[in-house]
Amino acid sequence: MKKVYLIHGFEGKPNGGWCTYIMRELAKQDIYACSLSMPSPEKPILSEWLNEIKQYIDRDINDEIYLIGHSLGGTTILRYLEKFDSQNIKGVIMVSAPCVNKKESSRISEFLREDFNWSIIKNKVNKVVVIHGDDDPSVPISDAEKIIKELEGELIVIKNGKHLNGGAGFTELSELLESILNMIK
Repeated sequence: MKKVYLIHGFEGKPNGGWCTYIMRELAKQDIYACSLSMPSPEKPILSEWLNEIKQYIDRDINDEIYLIGHSLGGTTILRYLEKFDSQNIKGVIMVSAPCVNKKESSRISEFLREDFNWSIIKNKVNKVVVIHGDDDPSVPISDAEKIIKELEGELIVIKNGKHLNGGAGFTELSELLESILNMIK
């Protein structure tokens, strides 16, 4: 069975922004999709977020898993791939995901404190798409470009997309839906 797990970002909610839209549209295609409720989204702890993802992937060991992460959710996916060997992850999509630590005192610095081991990550996933707003005030597009360069994926830039979340007016994201459907088929 093909399963899609959505991971929200810092201060996010499982049904925020475009998550409900993606789950609804995938259900129409008979694709299972679930948005995970990440622990303590206002004060995220990397180990807790990794364990939340791990319990689902380990449970679904015989399924094809696709991960979609928004912002810190995308960063968490990178850390997950770096740390765990899960043979069932077939593709990932990161939306507005940071990969470079810009603020040492930030509440998400634990997720970005160390550089990523890109070669380990690259060997664990074949299909990578990064979607990013060209004018994101929270995460510069250079982060998206770095992820794509390191993982040899596809970059989709959304003009005037800002942080591609509900606060920026995104309750639907057709580019994301198209990307996940293309990745799955």
